[in-house]
Amino acid sequence: MIPERVNIAAEVLDRQVAEGLGGRTAFVWDGGGTTYAALLDRVRAVAGALAAAGVRRGMKVLMRMPNCIEFAVSFLGLARIGAIPVLVNSLLGREEVDYVLDHSGAEAAVTLAEIAGPVLAHQDRVRTFLWRGEHPGATRLDGAGGADAPAPTDTASDEPAFMVYTSGTTGRPKGIVHAHRWVVALGEANRYRVPPEPGDVALATGEWSFISALGHNVVFPLRNGATGAILEGPARPERVLAAVERLGVTLLYSVATVYRRILAIEGIEDRYDLSSLRGCSATGEALEAATWEEFKRRVGCDIWEHYGVSEMQMVLGQGPRHPVRPGSIGKPIPGTAVAVTDESYGELPPGEIGRFLIAAESPGFFLGYHRDPAMTARVVHDGWYHTGDLAWRDGDGYYWIAGREDDCFKSRGIFISPYEIENALRGHPAVAEACVVPLPDAEIGNRIRAVVVARAGRAGPDLGEELREDLRGRIARYKVPHVIELAESLPKSAVGKVLRREVAGG
Repeated sequence: MIPERVNIAAEVLDRQVAEGLGGRTAFVWDGGGTTYAALLDRVRAVAGALAAAGVRRGMKVLMRMPNCIEFAVSFLGLARIGAIPVLVNSLLGREEVDYVLDHSGAEAAVTLAEIAGPVLAHQDRVRTFLWRGEHPGATRLDGAGGADAPAPTDTASDEPAFMVYTSGTTGRPKGIVHAHRWVVALGEANRYRVPPEPGDVALATGEWSFISALGHNVVFPLRNGATGAILEGPARPERVLAAVERLGVTLLYSVATVYRRILAIEGIEDRYDLSSLRGCSATGEALEAATWEEFKRRVGCDIWEHYGVSEMQMVLGQGPRHPVRPGSIGKPIPGTAVAVTDESYGELPPGEIGRFLIAAESPGFFLGYHRDPAMTARVVHDGWYHTGDLAWRDGDGYYWIAGREDDCFKSRGIFISPYEIENALRGHPAVAEACVVPLPDAEIGNRIRAVVVARAGRAGPDLGEELREDLRGRIARYKVPHVIELAESLPKSAVGKVLRREVAGG
């Protein structure tokens, strides 16, 4: 049940301290850590400083910060006073920051001094708060204190709580507005999918400006009374595994690309003590059964794939409650209904590919796209959120993504799912990554083109034909790529998704 009144900061921090968890470790990072009680003190001090400087309930405040303890303090401090953090990737350039500031209507911004340039350019109209440095006209938050620390604002559960901006790979970024109720709806979903255990330490490799990393690394561990591990800097395989070893990570959350990059390094699992891991999670794009199987064999723990959208965060997934079916995105989280349908909303039987829809009444869903009701109406109508994905389910209720509607294509009149072919390619020991796209052909509609990244030392002039011959024995012949090209890397978005449109146009 979703309460009528809830505040994200109070739900994940004040309540924990009130229940006697103040001495437990809330966050740990290289060279430091903080308890729940100390974190609450710091959040209260920053909330007081922000309020004293004029930040008020309902005000939108841009946050341009990489993963760091100051991010968590800022996010919770803003939520505490009912302001609305507007989360953007810390790598955005000047024009992108300009757009988000204008589009969101942010009146203030919080950032680190070293990356403050694009924000400081708007000091005439945007109040700027800085960490780790100072600048004339900006308010420094390091050592904040002295102002009266406000009690958590009594926010309604459906009141706007924060905004995330998409990466904008298909156009201008969209502002996705979430309510305070999200913390309960998705917090309960998180507890169900991966039940917390004593001593859990969670680490997400993605930047917290993305909702999946925000939930799994900051909000959900705090709500569960667990510890969040902070990895500052790039998520290179060696840095990720070294952090697992140093910080005692038990739950690792990442994207399929990171797991593939880890496996592409021969023997990397022997260089680090990964015995603390009890499970990993993958989202963002299809993991592929071949990646799961190799990771399980080499590292020794499961990767639980889950499916989410920025408009909700997590919809269904695998976890320790059910046996893993490699390649599947799992089963729906209780309280969330999904369906695979035809164009008339008729539910399709097991094994048939159709539109993947999510029931729109879930309290975990977004409130809408900021300043874009037309876009909201295009994806939420007839009682469903239209994901744009194609999927199918098996007889036991596990769901499988076939691809984006605009990624799948026909060749010789037959429907082609890139994910299936990519999984087969990844099963070859020479392949690190693969992407399958259509190659327009006047005779057969589309030829099947695969772009492959080979593992170190495995590239060669005969690899393409070797892969084609291998595939002929493992998948239907009409699915074997007509063209296989080698590349040093695949273009990816900020969250690690392969940019298929760039591959197709390359």
